[in-house]
Amino acid sequence: MTTDEERWADWSAQLEVAEEMIPVIGRLHRHRGVVAGVYGRRLVNRSAIDIVKAHRFARHVDGAPLPLTDSLEILRAAERSEAAPASLDLGALAADLRAGGASARAEQLVEALQEGAGDGPLPATDVVLYGFGRIGRLVARILISHRSGSSGLRLRAIVVRETSGSDDLVKRASLLRRDSVHGRFDGTITVDEDTRSIVANGDRIAVIRAADPASVDYTAYGIHDAVVVDNTGRWRTDEALRQHLRAPGVARVLLTAPGKGDVPNVVHGINSADAESADVVAAASCTTNAVAPVLSALEAEYGIVRGHIETVHSFTNDQNLTDNLHPADRRGRAAPLNMVITETGAARAVAKAVPALAGRLTANAIRVPTPDVSLAILNLRLARPVDRDGVNAFLRRLSSTSPLRSQVDYVESPEFVSSDVLGSRFAGVVDGLATQADGEDVVLYVWYDNEFGYSYQVVRVIETMARARELAILS
Repeated sequence: MTTDEERWADWSAQLEVAEEMIPVIGRLHRHRGVVAGVYGRRLVNRSAIDIVKAHRFARHVDGAPLPLTDSLEILRAAERSEAAPASLDLGALAADLRAGGASARAEQLVEALQEGAGDGPLPATDVVLYGFGRIGRLVARILISHRSGSSGLRLRAIVVRETSGSDDLVKRASLLRRDSVHGRFDGTITVDEDTRSIVANGDRIAVIRAADPASVDYTAYGIHDAVVVDNTGRWRTDEALRQHLRAPGVARVLLTAPGKGDVPNVVHGINSADAESADVVAAASCTTNAVAPVLSALEAEYGIVRGHIETVHSFTNDQNLTDNLHPADRRGRAAPLNMVITETGAARAVAKAVPALAGRLTANAIRVPTPDVSLAILNLRLARPVDRDGVNAFLRRLSSTSPLRSQVDYVESPEFVSSDVLGSRFAGVVDGLATQADGEDVVLYVWYDNEFGYSYQVVRVIETMARARELAILS
């Protein structure tokens, strides 16, 4: 029987190894663009306790926690190698190499990393945020936290409307620094009035004022071949979004809302290839990103005959705080006081990302008086019967070892509620204890942080457009 002293000694030893890992993880990221994780759980800029928790998560895949000593050995081997920007899944690597001895594993890993190094670091890509609202500021936070000295994405500018306030720049910086829902910015922020810029974690971000997309000369700010991320939602069609391309210094455009007409709606992990060549794309909606990965996987595994998506969605900026005139039905009623039935284009958008589901889905939405985190209820008729344990086991595997492990999370907890999803980096979180299954009929509950989880999906699409996605080595 383990004594209290032995348990404490084991916990302290795990923390000590995790603390040794932190500087190695940091150096690999800053200097090589290498991102370490455990079965989809990113370890860059995490605390020692976060690292221990990520290693404990491996028990859902391997039947036991991942030993931190194994991960430290892998990380040190990666540092000795010539590894180029890559995504290192320590869980998958350890499982693949576990059969050999410690020295054999290290030698194999160094050899594999050197073979996968390719042509060296990828060039950095300039990113411009056109608009700086809820999604724009969260995308900015993610881009800043992911910044690597060797490659990847670099936030160079934000574009905002002309205002009459003399302290406008200070207010913009303050909104980036403090967020009522997501807390304080992780790092330092200063304002440089002389250059009209914000300096965040050592990166200078120009604050540009413009009335329309085509009026900015980004090259005057040293910005070239940039991806412009339009967060305003004001322009949705291909023709309207192409106004950005007329601005010097812009190469591609991403809309953080569902696109209309011929604009490709990309859900990263599902139809990511659509973002590799098109110069104007959309990142669909938060709901579409939450449910499309799960629906796509279920369609491939079981077949979906038909289904209905009901979203219980936090209120958004387009609703009124108090009863007032609004062009949309019901949305004029006070958002903090009412549940509001409204329409959603999630079913149509899912069909664009997963064409096999066209005409098989319907959808509706209920806006509720919460500031963030939403819930999608998927009521599905499958092509073949499945029991609750079977579909849950499939969804757990989907969340841990499949290519969609960065999009789909899975949880089984009798105390799990919406606030537990706040800050989730996944597009959707399947609530396994809520699953219902009766033959071909299945009901699934998928939570999602409709702000932060969606913003992470947006960044993944930007990385794909910029060809800056980390290479997957042995994962």
